[in-house]
Amino acid sequence: MNIAKVVVDVPASQTNRLFDYLVPDHFVGTVRPGMRVIVPFGPRKIMGFVLELTDRSDFDRLKNISEVMDVIPVLTPELLELGKWISEKTLSFYISAYQAMLPQVLKAKYKKELQRLTDDTLPVALEEIFAGRDVLAYEEFVERQGSLAALQKAIQEGLIEARYLVKSKETKKTETMIKAEKSSMELEAAIAELPPQASKQKEILSYMAEISEPVSQKKLCSILQTTRATIKQLIARGLLSDYQQEVYRNPYEDENYQRTLPLQLTEEQAEAIAPIKNDIAADKHDVFLLHGVTGSGKTEVYLQSIQKVIDKGQEAIVLVPEIALTPQTVQRFKGRFGSNVAVLHSALSAGEKFDEWRKIQRKEVQVVVGARSAVFAPFENLGIIIIDEEHETSYKQEDHPRYHARDVAIFRGKYHHCPVVLGSATPLLETYARAQKGVYQLLTLNKRMNNASMPAVDLVDMRQELHEGNRSMFSRRLKEAIEDRLEKKEQIVLFLNRRGYSTFVMCRDCGHVVECPHCDIALTYHRKNERLKCHYCSHEEPMPAQCPSCQSDTIRYFGTGTQKVEESLTKLLPHARIIRMDVDTTRKKGAHEKLLNQFGNGEADILLGTQMIAKGLDFANVTLVGVLAADSLLHLPDFRAAEKTFQLLTQVSGRAGRHTLPGEVVVQTYTPEHYSVELASQYDYPSFYQKEMEMRRVFHYPPYFFLALITVSHPNQAKTIEVTKKIALLLNNQLSPQTSILGPTPSPLARIKDRYRYQCMIKYRNEPGLGKSIREVLAMFEEDIRQNELLINVDMQPYQLM
Repeated sequence: MNIAKVVVDVPASQTNRLFDYLVPDHFVGTVRPGMRVIVPFGPRKIMGFVLELTDRSDFDRLKNISEVMDVIPVLTPELLELGKWISEKTLSFYISAYQAMLPQVLKAKYKKELQRLTDDTLPVALEEIFAGRDVLAYEEFVERQGSLAALQKAIQEGLIEARYLVKSKETKKTETMIKAEKSSMELEAAIAELPPQASKQKEILSYMAEISEPVSQKKLCSILQTTRATIKQLIARGLLSDYQQEVYRNPYEDENYQRTLPLQLTEEQAEAIAPIKNDIAADKHDVFLLHGVTGSGKTEVYLQSIQKVIDKGQEAIVLVPEIALTPQTVQRFKGRFGSNVAVLHSALSAGEKFDEWRKIQRKEVQVVVGARSAVFAPFENLGIIIIDEEHETSYKQEDHPRYHARDVAIFRGKYHHCPVVLGSATPLLETYARAQKGVYQLLTLNKRMNNASMPAVDLVDMRQELHEGNRSMFSRRLKEAIEDRLEKKEQIVLFLNRRGYSTFVMCRDCGHVVECPHCDIALTYHRKNERLKCHYCSHEEPMPAQCPSCQSDTIRYFGTGTQKVEESLTKLLPHARIIRMDVDTTRKKGAHEKLLNQFGNGEADILLGTQMIAKGLDFANVTLVGVLAADSLLHLPDFRAAEKTFQLLTQVSGRAGRHTLPGEVVVQTYTPEHYSVELASQYDYPSFYQKEMEMRRVFHYPPYFFLALITVSHPNQAKTIEVTKKIALLLNNQLSPQTSILGPTPSPLARIKDRYRYQCMIKYRNEPGLGKSIREVLAMFEEDIRQNELLINVDMQPYQLM
């Protein structure tokens, strides 16, 4: 008996196991682990992943696999192992872990077709079914009981390719190609026979006779200034023919990247890269923390390490935070490795992502640069994994499966015996603590390239400004510095951690704040269309002219958003050219790129933006960085608030003076004495680390303790509290006395989308059975989850405590 163990596409705890299915005779030898199959499940047919093949089952009556969706497995044996590990570690469903590894297109409904790739004769069995055709629907191949073994062999020999035709918009992209049906001499003869007025047709034929190879119709029309109608006439005469050819959607096709050569490494860089190169040469797995100040040339270390891997015939994955995946970053890798690079991130369309993923699967590239999910690139011979800006919280996925890209990278590094490099100017405390203990190897770059000095940081106490009568959002120091740079024709980056016009709307008479009716949060005012918006559930309403509570007309905006800063800047410096970058101005595809190119080309003096401008930008002419509200992160209910503030200030400051011109940073703050603000202004990471670690030790937070966060939500508040209490109680009875359970307490955002949210936090040092205990407790609420709108989320490594 041939039996496949299948994980089915039903994300529920009752189905989170392997189901046995019989492999029908005509699929024997062709079904392999990692393939997607269609299986009968209850009354319907659903998709599933084959995890393993066996010859015995504990069940007597097994159903047959109905259909095989892939000809080549979409998941490698390593990714199948990894999926099981993620599911165990994050308490998520197997199916969620496997789905997370694949591009969106492979989750859609689609049909398959088989495409003949050469004019060579196919094996007899296949030739009969193809019957001279170039394309065959896979359904017809199955209907006519074609041999899957013969098909697989033909695919491996490059005679046929299996293609997915997605029933949504994301299909393969094709372009019309034109080829000559006659020899060059016959085309010359045909030109002579054409009437004198058919000059365009003659031009086309002489061009085709000259190049004697197919050309895209688009290119032909553009070069000869002709139309499709003229080409059609020549096709009708049998002189030319047209056909469709698949082309990859290339999100970067308009960029002709200039090739770059490796730079001479500084002494520090050479010292840092040596142990990485030794690991690559020896097929050894170590985790390195590359701690380098901003502008110290970490990227060059990455590039030269990757080159070493490529020379060995191996592959490399580079992860970059989503917001730092700017065209500049892509350019660095494409410039060095050309078309040997695939790029994966959220700004690509589903079709573009699919094409990039297939380049990796077909072994057409050796380097992947991408955001978090690129860590699952289906490479089978990895030589290095690099995570740049490793402290970024975007490396943690916030919904199922709640994995951290760093953990996945280390799992894959061990599997492939290759180094993992974590790079940052401000590493996570947990990472730096591991490097201090020798779990990771610490590599340090203390100097900037060309020995450029770090920009001087000026802390401005906004309380003082207020005392001295300055009520504007710009301190006198910052205003002077901006005017000075405008005069010198140098550029300025202004950073504010909020979008919109102002943070909330309040009545000055009765103090009423306009809140979202569905979430416990104040609405944000957006000036452009005079509307109040909730950034959590997308609720919108018009800005009221009077207070809804006391009808007073003294309703005003408070707080500062990017739109408001832009307006004030325009009043203050009418001649300054400003580019605003936030979620609102970069919604359209390519907007991010366009705005940065404009700034890079000197079409603006000031770049004003939110977090997306804090990372990865490198402009030679930027000599001033202004931080408008340095403490906006400090007062959040999050034990990492000080760390995030330190990281952000250091990163933003690093955008100034990266080249020959010296830089300056002006930080406006209401708490200049706070250690995170003060030490960031001195770029003193070691002192910050010592101070913050002391706080974490006292209050039992990571890295001294581990955390797990359980969040319960339900439309009824009493029900939410009751369930959370019960969970805390059950866990208390099961876990060791050294483990503390805090809660139930309302989440910092106690209601979102009309659902109440309560949480309990588990702090532990050694609790080997924690995952098992939580699973057992969750199993008790299965009925409620299925029928009563109850939701319980478990995060075994929480980064978002809101």
